Amino acid sequence: MAARPLVARQPNERLQALIQEAACSNAGLARRVNMCGAEHGLDLRYDKTSVARWLRGQQPRGRAPAVIAEALGRKLGRTVTIDEIGMADGKNLASGVGLQFSPTVLGAIEQVCELWRSDVGRRDFLSGSTVAASALVEPSRDWLITGADSQVARNAGARVGLSDVAAVRAMTSALGELDHRFGAGHVRPVVVHYLNSVVSGLLAGSYRESVGRELFAAVARLTELGGYMAVDTGQPGLAQRYYIQALRLAQAAGDRGYGGYVLAASMSHLAASLGNPREIAQLARAAQEGARGQVTPRVEAMFFAAEARGHALLGDGRAFQTVAGRAVAALERAEAASEAGDDPAWISHFDQAYLADELAHCHRDLGQPGPAGQRAQEALDGHPEGRVRRRAIDLVLLAGAQAQQREIEQACYTGTQAVELLSGLRSDRGAEYVEDLQLRLEPYRDEPVVREFSARMELKAVAAA
Repeated sequence: MAARPLVARQPNERLQALIQEAACSNAGLARRVNMCGAEHGLDLRYDKTSVARWLRGQQPRGRAPAVIAEALGRKLGRTVTIDEIGMADGKNLASGVGLQFSPTVLGAIEQVCELWRSDVGRRDFLSGSTVAASALVEPSRDWLITGADSQVARNAGARVGLSDVAAVRAMTSALGELDHRFGAGHVRPVVVHYLNSVVSGLLAGSYRESVGRELFAAVARLTELGGYMAVDTGQPGLAQRYYIQALRLAQAAGDRGYGGYVLAASMSHLAASLGNPREIAQLARAAQEGARGQVTPRVEAMFFAAEARGHALLGDGRAFQTVAGRAVAALERAEAASEAGDDPAWISHFDQAYLADELAHCHRDLGQPGPAGQRAQEALDGHPEGRVRRRAIDLVLLAGAQAQQREIEQACYTGTQAVELLSGLRSDRGAEYVEDLQLRLEPYRDEPVVREFSARMELKAVAAA
């Protein structure tokens, strides 16, 4: 396999130290790498001369560095990363952290842990990156055509049990509740530090097959939450990296339903916020196809609702009506079924209020203020008090619909209610919705009630600053 030199062709002292620690000869390492590669379907034919070249500073291409790290990790009885073996290739790896759907479980662990480390370190390339539509669609294709990982069990590091998995789930639930009440600006740093300091150690631990599947499922959920919070703090480029890794972790868990959820509820909504309607529908349909026959009607309803958003943003009212009808029918089946306990925990929140919220967005995007206002009010009537951010967003949707219908005084009153709720949140998404409302009120800026609302918003901005 062709090799490329490391920058300045420096001797790879990191690799040399690990080989010595493993008490492994060059020929022995080459043999282990070839055997490990064969397990991943790679025909590697390295020998002691190959290892000598690596030690002089050359680096093999493709997936070989990850295989070398895995082979050394097995010999040492612990996780070894490609950074530890001196083959991280600096800038190229950094800029691509979190953007790949790794072909191996080990690669997935390395990539998501590197993402968390980079996030904690506040690396500029993460927070400043933009979202590329292809970076969302390509992983969905990989997920769609890739079967479940044959094995996820590990025999290295500290023992991980179901109690550890339960702890991750409990933390996810608690942090999610705090996010709903106070916004991601208050909570997201806690999520990232917990992932980097605790969860990364669990993934690198020792666990049997059944525990491993449960662990990957729990970590996928928390990683998705981290991505959602990145959206709420105005970091869409970072969010896409978290979503891609959540999708890969769901694959390791063998949970097609949750993988579809990441596509339809996370990636498609990210595409919606960035004005990529075709990708919204593509991602939602990929979720439907990839999880067909493996999800409950409630999950199906959410998949259809996500697709409806795409059609609405494209201005295709007929396609929207068809798919929205499927969403409504699926949720009615779900709520009429006696086996409500069959729903996975991650979809339990998707009720009539959430569907009404989705449909309110759709009608808004189609320029239908009457139905948009009706659906927004239905959502408000159904959301519990604890869904503070969601209630604030639906108040803004309702106010926008009222403004479009020239109910200006009522729109300002409703908008004021939304602003009051958002004053207790740290949420960029909420602020964006209010900015949109202000634009809708701009044609009526000379109205006394609009001037009063604008003045109140300026005071809020000064207070926040």
